[in-house]
Amino acid sequence: MQLFWGDGNGSQMILQGDEARHCTKVLRKQIGDTIEVINGSGNLFKCAIVGITKREVLAQVTAQVPHFGQLPYTLHLAVAPTKNTDRFEWLLEKATEMGITSITPLLTAHVERTRLREERLQRILIAAAKQSYKGTIPELRPATTFKAFVEAANSDQKFISHCYDSPRKALSTALIQHKSVTICIGPESDFSPDEVDLATAKGFAPVHLGNSRLRTETAGIVAVAAVYSFYAAFKTP
Repeated sequence: MQLFWGDGNGSQMILQGDEARHCTKVLRKQIGDTIEVINGSGNLFKCAIVGITKREVLAQVTAQVPHFGQLPYTLHLAVAPTKNTDRFEWLLEKATEMGITSITPLLTAHVERTRLREERLQRILIAAAKQSYKGTIPELRPATTFKAFVEAANSDQKFISHCYDSPRKALSTALIQHKSVTICIGPESDFSPDEVDLATAKGFAPVHLGNSRLRTETAGIVAVAAVYSFYAAFKTP
């Protein structure tokens, strides 16, 4: 299945820019051909191409598949941006493929990067959602200070992963089914002790991700994979 990203109102969808070029120049789609389109609403739109120009492809919606690729959980990943932008982009791509609901770049005491190319990150999220057959694009929220984030977080389950020598549960054993989840992942040099104390005071449970010391992007993937695997265990084959 080849998914396209488009805009539309449920009766017609429009592919523009790279999506239109890929459809007509690479895949050689023509008027009358069928395509499948997502627009971030959560639905899959089955369409027939009715018009092609140099910049756009116009398609008539023939059927809809609601809740396409819908996750069985709500997961908000809050993570400090990495110094290497490629690693942060890789994290967003792989986390989207497995399944996250939203992501917030955290501005922590030890954060290594504070400026992000949001338009590029949004394109990565869309591409990853298409590749993994999801009708909903994770919400990319504005970069937020750690203090502001933990004070406003309202998930049923809130976790902070850190490396300090203090009591922590394994994330994989702390999860409860049918509860929304927020997980905070710090920078390479970890959260500060004050940040851990603040998060704990605000109801965040301290967790660990295993015995290895992980890079930020790896820790993010391990955390997302823990939730993904937890719910996969309940899925009926």
